[in-house]
Amino acid sequence: MYRQSFKEAILNRRMLICVFTGFTSGLPLYVLIQLVPAWLRVEGVGLAEIGLFALVGFPYTWKFFWSPIMDRYALPLLGRRRGWMLVTQVALLISIAALGFVRPELSIWTVAYLAGAVAFFSASQDIVLDAYRRELLPDIELGIGNAIHVQAYRLAGLVPGALALILADFLPWHIVFAVVALFMGVGLVLTLIIQEAIANPSLPQTLREAVVEPFREFIDRKGLGGAAIILAFMFLYKLGDNMATALQSPFFLDVGFTLTQIGAISKVAALVAVTVGGLGGGIIMIKLGINRALWLFGVVQVISILGFALLSTVGANPWVLGGVVAFEYLGVGLGTAAFTAFIARTTNPVFAATQFALFTALAAVPRTFANSVTGIIVEQIGWTTFFLLCTVLAMPGMLLLFKVAPWNAGLGRQTTTDAASQ
Repeated sequence: MYRQSFKEAILNRRMLICVFTGFTSGLPLYVLIQLVPAWLRVEGVGLAEIGLFALVGFPYTWKFFWSPIMDRYALPLLGRRRGWMLVTQVALLISIAALGFVRPELSIWTVAYLAGAVAFFSASQDIVLDAYRRELLPDIELGIGNAIHVQAYRLAGLVPGALALILADFLPWHIVFAVVALFMGVGLVLTLIIQEAIANPSLPQTLREAVVEPFREFIDRKGLGGAAIILAFMFLYKLGDNMATALQSPFFLDVGFTLTQIGAISKVAALVAVTVGGLGGGIIMIKLGINRALWLFGVVQVISILGFALLSTVGANPWVLGGVVAFEYLGVGLGTAAFTAFIARTTNPVFAATQFALFTALAAVPRTFANSVTGIIVEQIGWTTFFLLCTVLAMPGMLLLFKVAPWNAGLGRQTTTDAASQ
């Protein structure tokens, strides 16, 4: 029976859909955190200003405000989830391409407005893709499905973070951004060929119901104390690695690598790590469960931050760059996979869009607020000390695992706190 369940959890159409949802969801975010910073740095913008560009990520933090609208109302085309997918993906294709036609040295605020538009449409797409995936996957497949989604999400980073940087050495920026924007076609094809996960969904009767009930259900189910602990964990678990990777492209440039070196080396290293992580991480979560995966991958995630500190002291060594990028994609990617699976498990499928939006928005707060000051911090203390600081900031989230995801939860008698994480 176990072998049959194992095969069914991996070899099915739902996992293939998770590949495409991950790629489509990740592409616009990596445009904002990898391609745009590198572009601005090449154009002579300072680190402090580039760091402040993280503030355009406000929509990722506040997306739960408009997620009830996407739960309550279905557009008159393609269905409840697919209609919103189509609208956000077309908007992303246009807004990403438009970035390349702006000159940062002449109109930095126009860049900021367009980047904010990309963030808004990206966050809106995440709302509906996360809800669709939660409706699509049975509980037994949450671990492997979200592992595949996250690894494909990170694989999408190779387009703006590798391919685009290589092209930028040979082509003007407006063509580079247009090429990247065309990769949103992957999402458009997915939207047109899949079916709704729930054929006849039960929509909230009023907008008020769509807003209030997801919050009430979560607090009633977990209790006020349990809910507060879980929310604190969601805020802190990814804090350290989010800050460490916020200025990744400018960091590589400051170390002394060329755009082509960054693109080519990171492409090979990341492809290997994503392949290993996607398959291995999902299998590990099936074998060990989400709780133990959070512990194991969290440790790897912390160690991967120290890899950046090593690179900052070694200098522009291509082999060290390849190793650091590979381990970062493996460690941080696996940690994100387990974390996303935990978030999915914490949601109620009935309120998938709003609860998923709330939880992922809370996890995005460090990426938006803390990352906005990373450039200022680096200019004050230097890259090496900065990465050591990020390592320290990763510790509180790991300590909260004792409460929200005990190692042996589900293997024996559960405590009340254990139950809160289920």
